Amino acid sequence: MNNKKLAELAIKAKENAYAPYSNFKVGASLVCAGGRIFTGCNVENASYGLTICAEQVAVGKAVSEGCCGFETLVIVSDGEDLCTPCGGCRQFLYEFNPDMLVVSVSSKGEEKSWILKDLLPEAFGLR
Repeated sequence: MNNKKLAELAIKAKENAYAPYSNFKVGASLVCAGGRIFTGCNVENASYGLTICAEQVAVGKAVSEGCCGFETLVIVSDGEDLCTPCGGCRQFLYEFNPDMLVVSVSSKGEEKSWILKDLLPEAFGLR
């Protein structure tokens, strides 16, 4: 599936975001080995540390359905600038595939991609 279609799925997921504190909605689409796609949106909480990022929601859905081999992540936000995964999400994603393609698409249609391990050099890991 191409990045445009994945961005459309992420935009649709973003519509469900619960972001009453930051008003910064984020959507993600995650492609697993074999082509299955899982989406997620951010879910905020009054206790800010309990907020869940869109990427983590997508990963949780995928893992709960038996998918752990992730190939591509597309992330979108309401912002005009490109949005990359936060540091915590970079580490969270690294657990599953340091060579994952990460694509950010802005609300203006600008697109940029990275390999996850380039976004998180010297990542922590037990393997």
